[in-house]
Amino acid sequence: MTAEQAAHGHGTGAGQTLADRFREHFGHRDHLYGVLLAEMADDWEDEGVTREIFEGWEHSEARQFVQLRLLAGLFRIVLRGDAPQLVPFYPVLGGDADPEEAWAAVRPVLAAHVVELRDSLDDAPQTNEPGRAVALLVGISEAVRRTGLRNVRLLELGASAGMGLQVDRYRFEGDGWSAGPEDAPLVIDACGAAGFDPQPFEVVERRGCDLAPVDVSTEEGEAYMRSFVWPWMLDRHLRFDGALEVMRRHPVTVDAAPAGAWLAEQLAAAPAEGVLTVVWHSVTRVYWAVEEARAVESAMVDARGRMPLAHVSMETPWAVWESAVARPLPRMPRIELDGVLLGTCDHHGPPVQLERR
Repeated sequence: MTAEQAAHGHGTGAGQTLADRFREHFGHRDHLYGVLLAEMADDWEDEGVTREIFEGWEHSEARQFVQLRLLAGLFRIVLRGDAPQLVPFYPVLGGDADPEEAWAAVRPVLAAHVVELRDSLDDAPQTNEPGRAVALLVGISEAVRRTGLRNVRLLELGASAGMGLQVDRYRFEGDGWSAGPEDAPLVIDACGAAGFDPQPFEVVERRGCDLAPVDVSTEEGEAYMRSFVWPWMLDRHLRFDGALEVMRRHPVTVDAAPAGAWLAEQLAAAPAEGVLTVVWHSVTRVYWAVEEARAVESAMVDARGRMPLAHVSMETPWAVWESAVARPLPRMPRIELDGVLLGTCDHHGPPVQLERR
């Protein structure tokens, strides 16, 4: 496993115990979660409370990231005020305590909330990182340039709370370029992408789907989404706050539905003449079964003869997840338009590195 794999939790899981996965997810103890996963690995091997919580998940797929599910569940306990002794270890809550001291305080909290934390393992990570919208901006701009169509119907798969659907309401600032409203509540800066020429477009319709949509207009929904944003990444929390303000001003519809069936239904009828349909997803395909991925592709193939259609994605190549054999993985997610590489970016969005042509 490469250092990049460890940094982003990209092991295949072949022949690994949960303890192995916990240790290798970050591969260091430089922040709170790195420390907690290392300590949880030891605790799991010592048959402590960690093993009790993860009972039944010993043979789960690595791509399910059960360790991140637990950490998010723990964060929710902290956010609602039920573990005030942990607040000093959470920088987003103002804490600045040494993460190396955290385990002694965390372990009793795990023991006191075993049932809740075990239930949290059923919830797939939903970061809904608004910074990933920069990849969508790159894809839409290229699709507009190729088609000449500037009215966009935007359909997002795995939309979670729907923050990715607000791409035209965010402000982006990159290397020598900018895009979006100057008074936007969210400014996504340090976008990179030197030489990028953003194209003007108008989103005339937007809708998403998710197996478990989250309503961030509620206190519970907001806390749930925030729990998946790593607590020491303050810039990401600021982006989340800005995106929340956009969501409050402009609610969007996210249907509870599987990606393939929902997309086929949405694409059954063509939009108005002169409208470009953009199908978009980011860091979502990794969680799909092979059959779901095929259903999504089939829906798009079937629709292309009926309407102008562009498929924009920000994903790690699917093939690496089909194999059970460890192999070096790409360092960064790929931004693709209809399967053609446009560039790469960070797992949370900026900065973008455009592909040279």
